[in-house]
Amino acid sequence: MELREWLAIAMFVAFIGLIFSGFPVAWVLGGLAVFFTALAIIAERDFGIYTGVDWAYSSLTVDRIWDVMDNWVLVALPMFITMGLLLDRSGVASDLMTNFARLFGRVRGGLAVTVALIGMLLAAATGIIGASVVLLAMLGLPVMLERGYRAELAAGTVCAVGTLGILIPPSIMLVLMADRLAMSVGDLFLGALLPGMLLGALYIAYILVYARLRPEVAPAPTDAPAVNLRVVLGVLWAVLPAAGLILAVLGSIFFGIATPTEAAGVGAFGALVLAIAKRRLNGRVLREVLRETTRTNGYLFAIFLGATAYSLVLRGLGGDRLVERALLGLPFEPLGIVAAILFATFLLGFFLDWIEITLIVLPLVAPVVQGLGFDLVWFTVLFAVCLQTSFLTPPVGFALFYLKGVAPPEVGIGTIYRGVVPFILLQLLGLALLFQWPALATWLPSVAYD
Repeated sequence: MELREWLAIAMFVAFIGLIFSGFPVAWVLGGLAVFFTALAIIAERDFGIYTGVDWAYSSLTVDRIWDVMDNWVLVALPMFITMGLLLDRSGVASDLMTNFARLFGRVRGGLAVTVALIGMLLAAATGIIGASVVLLAMLGLPVMLERGYRAELAAGTVCAVGTLGILIPPSIMLVLMADRLAMSVGDLFLGALLPGMLLGALYIAYILVYARLRPEVAPAPTDAPAVNLRVVLGVLWAVLPAAGLILAVLGSIFFGIATPTEAAGVGAFGALVLAIAKRRLNGRVLREVLRETTRTNGYLFAIFLGATAYSLVLRGLGGDRLVERALLGLPFEPLGIVAAILFATFLLGFFLDWIEITLIVLPLVAPVVQGLGFDLVWFTVLFAVCLQTSFLTPPVGFALFYLKGVAPPEVGIGTIYRGVVPFILLQLLGLALLFQWPALATWLPSVAYD
């Protein structure tokens, strides 16, 4: 290998190592771009070794940053973030919890199923992992523990279902992936819908079977009221606001009425109307939502800028060609190469956040997969499902720490780790099913456009 390729490898290894230093990710990415540009210049100037990277080359970052900031697709991000935060404070989830608990009260494991169903609705309405996990933990975890549920099952359910928000559209992660790969956001939204619902169904099936086989982990309450028409109508009335918002956002995209950017504005406005209708909106709440939206959006765009500089220098050093040669040199068939990429992504999820993997790794491997003849929507959804596990796998599983921050003292980090293991296995099962049957991701987009 050439020296420039060794520099590319060192650049990637340094990135993984510096993640644990505590420095902001954006500064790590930008700093490494500057540092390795300087190393490339020294190698070429003092040792006569061609690298192809100098200050004139890395200055192209300015043009690329302009393209990022001028991208209308990314306008959807602050709108979706605002929508999720407003729903978090509108009281929709607490109404759902009360009514679903009445509906499934007599079912063994019914409270965990209730949390799973609410989590799926929140995933389709918010797309924010932190808000979903914290809200589900505050609403469902104390009730499950009070009813005698095993702490591992309760904690694992909250963590796993809370992560569905990153996959079920409208998803911030899918918006970023579409932007990085110059794909249609609508294609990815349609492609991820069935896999996301499949994962939710696997969670619910596991809860019901596990509670049936081990009654002591999720005892059925003896004082639950009988299900009647009033209870059913209460559930429908509670579901209506969230379902209406989901239909307004996703329906406007899927039926071609609005672009994803416009639909994000519809979602934010709808969440604002819901908060007003439930009398939960005031000056303090509005300030908190706007402040948190600005903070989250600033965090994302700072990483965009750092990742833009980092990716430019990495590609200039031949990192993309190095990855392509390494993947095509594997002694596997094309499907085996895709499986190897997913396995490496799963391992990276133990140490890196989904944002870094999406911005750095995905643009390197996606062209290789597309060159092998695979559908890019299918692979991107596979990649997204694989990345969802990064929220559950220690030591960087953010869903685990979100839960620990609001969980009762008796629910320790060890309990949370043990609780998420079955759900990680279920996610890998869902990944395997999607790998085996690509139509789960490609059928809806093909039907929509045909």
